[in-house]
Amino acid sequence: MTIRFTVVISLLMACLSLQGQALPIDGPLTIRPMLQQLGERLLQGKTGSIVAINPANGEILCLATNTPQGADVRQAIGKPQAPGSTFKTAQALTLLSEGIITADTKVECKNGITDGNIKVGCHQHRSPLKLKEAIAQSCNTWFLMTFASMINDDFMYESRDEAITTWRSYMQSMGLGGPMHIDIPGEQGGLLAGADYLNRRYKDGWDGKTIWWAGMGQGDVTLTPLQLCNLAVTIANRGWFYVPHIHKNTQNQRYLTRRQTKVAAEAYPIVIDAMRMAVDKGTATSIKTTYPICGKTGTIENPGADHSAFIGFAPMQQPKIAVSVYIEHGGFGADLAAPMAALIIECYLKGQLSKTSETKATRLASKKIK
Repeated sequence: MTIRFTVVISLLMACLSLQGQALPIDGPLTIRPMLQQLGERLLQGKTGSIVAINPANGEILCLATNTPQGADVRQAIGKPQAPGSTFKTAQALTLLSEGIITADTKVECKNGITDGNIKVGCHQHRSPLKLKEAIAQSCNTWFLMTFASMINDDFMYESRDEAITTWRSYMQSMGLGGPMHIDIPGEQGGLLAGADYLNRRYKDGWDGKTIWWAGMGQGDVTLTPLQLCNLAVTIANRGWFYVPHIHKNTQNQRYLTRRQTKVAAEAYPIVIDAMRMAVDKGTATSIKTTYPICGKTGTIENPGADHSAFIGFAPMQQPKIAVSVYIEHGGFGADLAAPMAALIIECYLKGQLSKTSETKATRLASKKIK
């Protein structure tokens, strides 16, 4: 199998090893050249990554990256950043599993929420919203309030420490916040706020409102694009995944063992319906396809222009591909990340881009971000 030279260079940068096991650099890889080429094309003039995984087996189909210095696989596996609203999917799964919320839980939102000197904005949408609508419309208030309510729940948990430890255990079971042990070097884990970390950081005490930014994927949480793509895999599979890997025909049991999340089985259909709603009539309507993509946009606040992110999978039933796109300073999640993900999905499912999609790919590739 031939692949783009940028991936080869990334793999050859070091003598590959993982947990003492030598890995081949000349064996067949799982990368699909057509997807890799499209991903690299879309990332021209931008800093970011596009990761695609086959949900059925954990094989990485695309690992495209770009930086001002050129392609660097660490952009996808070794640079944890705030996940933004893509993380609301994981929050919903956790809150549903713990019984903190139901699909019918309503939260009032009037263009955001104010608490003392802190104001968190939210775009205009009707109010109140139930869970599916809150995901589809990406309501910040909804997820700040429900996350804080879990951490502050004195009936469910004996302490704040127990609440955050429980929350963190769900996230870790989805492959978030720590190294996934992909079979190439350079991976970093990220941050999921835990009790020890929070007690050190907030010496005067903390509660749900102190850390409520994590409810919308900001603050005390950072993940890699690889982890975000795997999150989409776990949702697509309704609760299980294989550790992502780039070497085909591996005999290492780490990559052949199916891993189950802690999430309650009944939580997945609710979140999947909401992700479909996000594409059909929510924040990701910039995606126009003839097949059902389920997705979630993310707009990540940071100094300068916002980052653009998206996670998704398709088809809705019997999914064949999961994707994450993360574009630094790319604006709203629907501006760049979502349409790029749709092109990757179309290319994989259809074998090529339609003329309309090819025109869109050319337009997206021509956009430069300083």
